[in-house]
Amino acid sequence: MAVMGWVLHVDLDQFIAAVEVLRNPELRGRAVVVGGDGDPAKRGVVATASYEAREHGVQSGMPLRRAARRLPDAVFLPVDFGAYEAASAEVMSVLRSSGAVVEVLGWDEAFLGLSTEDPEGFARSLQAAVLAATRLHCSVGIGENKLQAKIATGFGKPAGVFRLTSANWFEVLGDRAPDSLWGIGAKTARKLAGLGIETVAGLAAADPAFLAAAFGPVTGPWLVILGRGIGDRDVSDAPYVARGHGREETFQTDIDSWATVEAEVARIAERVVTDLAATEPGRPVVRVVVKVRYRPFITETHGVAVKGMTLEEAALAALSRFTGRRPVRLLGVRAEFGDTVS
Repeated sequence: MAVMGWVLHVDLDQFIAAVEVLRNPELRGRAVVVGGDGDPAKRGVVATASYEAREHGVQSGMPLRRAARRLPDAVFLPVDFGAYEAASAEVMSVLRSSGAVVEVLGWDEAFLGLSTEDPEGFARSLQAAVLAATRLHCSVGIGENKLQAKIATGFGKPAGVFRLTSANWFEVLGDRAPDSLWGIGAKTARKLAGLGIETVAGLAAADPAFLAAAFGPVTGPWLVILGRGIGDRDVSDAPYVARGHGREETFQTDIDSWATVEAEVARIAERVVTDLAATEPGRPVVRVVVKVRYRPFITETHGVAVKGMTLEEAALAALSRFTGRRPVRLLGVRAEFGDTVS
């Protein structure tokens, strides 16, 4: 059998919930929801939910209060970033010890690049090594590129292995909706459907020029490329460099006064400045984005280029672009970096 280059995508199963179960074994088999400070009576969103909770429709990003109404008997826990970072570091250490090139995507997932004649065998040995070292289960997708590997993982969950290549791409995905592809969301899928493109096979067969007219000269042809299963093959072990840093705050009582909104945005911006001084000294901020979530759950964002302003001034300038004056439940400020200063 010929040795080939493969891309593997390793994704830890229900990672945050799994870490909490390891710390509290009595939670095994129960519906666990992690988010905010763990109090579903307060505002906050679900960071993750165990498979038992997901079976009842509880999903990441859902308001905690809604999750509690849907599943009142669930166990609600606060987010513990330190515990998840420590567990993630252990997993990534195991992956690097495999000899593959490892590109970390986040706490719970990574791409691996390697050459082997038996990618399934390598994947299963990797799963066993992660489980032995951390007691965490993972799923592994195998592909000829990152797109294929990332999508394949979903077919392998939980704790399985799945190979998706150009050979079985249309067999597996051809009749599925375009938003089954990594990189295509529901909004784009609806627009494609309005153009008569309702499947991955249909997207792959579309005229790039036709989609360029609808989505733009870059995005349109790129969507066709996605439909054909073509993607990046390069896996890099270069350290992850954050593209930005931000803070968000959910208020337990809606803010009705826009003057108070301005004061809170300025305060959050100051906290971001403090964070950057401690964690990203020397990196220039080129753009500031402000997020406003109105009652009940409508979110808008606006950003401005810094252009000589302080971060706080830029945040307030971005806030001035909001025309709504409805009660506000969440505010966020994010600084986006330019090139790193050497």
